[in-house]
Amino acid sequence: MSKTASAGAGARTRARELMVQALYQKQIAGHATDELLSQFHEQVAYERVDQAFFDEQFPAISESQTALEQKIDVLIDRPLEQLDPVELAILLIGTYELEARVDIPYRVVINECVNLAKRFGSIEGHKYINACLDVAAKSFREIEIQAQG
Repeated sequence: MSKTASAGAGARTRARELMVQALYQKQIAGHATDELLSQFHEQVAYERVDQAFFDEQFPAISESQTALEQKIDVLIDRPLEQLDPVELAILLIGTYELEARVDIPYRVVINECVNLAKRFGSIEGHKYINACLDVAAKSFREIEIQAQG
């Protein structure tokens, strides 16, 4: 892999990490999307992320959170209110990407979200994220999964 490709992939990973933080903060403090965007743009960490990716995805996820939560609610085995805020943030990102970002392979989406859960979530949270997004992928990416056999 070229240095540019890995730097790009790393910048997207860091953008997702910031999204987890922003979505968590939205849940805990109730901040508006625009307020969070402005706040995160001022952080030093924002300089190292794929800014276009963050600026496109975070508002899309934040503004469609209720609709995404309804989709997540069907995928999980417990009431949505019982989800840890970090796990919910990661599932919001994963569900959005599986549904709306078909340019990103489903395996990449799941892997990125599992890694986010390992980094920010509870000890066994990554296994739960993996299971939920696997179900979501079968729903949103059925053709892609079948094509890969």
